[in-house]
Amino acid sequence: MSLQKKIKARKLRRALRTRHKQFKQRGILPRISVFRSARHIYAQIIDDAQHHTIASFSSLNLKGANGDKKAIARQVGLELGKLAREKSVENAYFDRGAFLYTGRVRALADGLREAGLKF
Repeated sequence: MSLQKKIKARKLRRALRTRHKQFKQRGILPRISVFRSARHIYAQIIDDAQHHTIASFSSLNLKGANGDKKAIARQVGLELGKLAREKSVENAYFDRGAFLYTGRVRALADGLREAGLKF
């Protein structure tokens, strides 16, 4: 097996493991889905029962964002948390997908917690 196939299989296993742990809450609580690219970070709150997106925010929406990528990810979390509070979402579960809970993903989660979201 080539190295790229091994990496792809490892990411898929991690994503399935992460989502399986939270599967019991699907349909009850909204899901915060995170995508991280090389330059930007995107997050959205999804209601799986109704199959629609409640709120979304990304680093592309920030105007005049300063700092490194972790600081920008934290700001994205704060802004998404504010949008969620406006839409009366207080509890959700965090779906990091295949991304490890370090760096920018953790900074985004910390920003969401600072904004008042519980997960």
